[in-house]
Amino acid sequence: MGARGLGGLALVDSLMQERTSNTAATAIVFDAARFEHITPDWFVPAYWEARHALHYLSGGRGGVAVIASPAGECVLRHYHRGGLVARLLADRYLWQGAARTRSFAEFRLLQEIAKLGLPGPLPIAARHVRHGPWYTADLITLRIPQARTLSEVLADGALDATVAAQIGGVVARFHRAGVCHADLNAHNILLNTEGAHLIDFDRGRLRTPHAAWRQANLRRLQRSLLKLGAASDGVPAFEVATWQPLLAGYRQAWAA
Repeated sequence: MGARGLGGLALVDSLMQERTSNTAATAIVFDAARFEHITPDWFVPAYWEARHALHYLSGGRGGVAVIASPAGECVLRHYHRGGLVARLLADRYLWQGAARTRSFAEFRLLQEIAKLGLPGPLPIAARHVRHGPWYTADLITLRIPQARTLSEVLADGALDATVAAQIGGVVARFHRAGVCHADLNAHNILLNTEGAHLIDFDRGRLRTPHAAWRQANLRRLQRSLLKLGAASDGVPAFEVATWQPLLAGYRQAWAA
């Protein structure tokens, strides 16, 4: 279970090797360039808690579990449903084949994002567990270091025109590559000294970069910012100070 190939991003991307392991009800896919083997224990918070290698951050449904793995700090996410259906099914999804499980699909999309050199989380491993006609799912990704969500930056009053343009530029890079984020909002954009990163690609996919879905992505982000109080000084002020710089950064990166 030792880690290997933990060099820089370009090295990790070039060495990325998918490998799967299966039991009767459980399947795991992982990056064999980093690990020779990953056991089901890796997806159990109690396993890491017993080793004093688990802590939680606020955010998400039930918080974000951070584990101190041999690869460094990673985020362990158990998939939960949202909305009204969560009351009935909680964390269970209809089985439609391994490739269509939420965890395997996101793991493979993150692999493509890494190969494209886009700023997203590096995938470590994913799991699905069958429960008759249903399954549950988990994903482990390398944690983006010293990063804050855009929602936190906004709450601190630190979202200025420069940061907005930077975010717009990163979103454009994903769009140019055909990466459609299913839930582009202020909680799924991280910022650190290296720039902006997009996270949580559950239900995301690769698409031909048509204007319709690109604009829908941007409108979703705009609604998120407004919901979180970005227009506290009025919508016109938000347009001038934040949204137009973000769109300018987007257009510049799109045309680059």
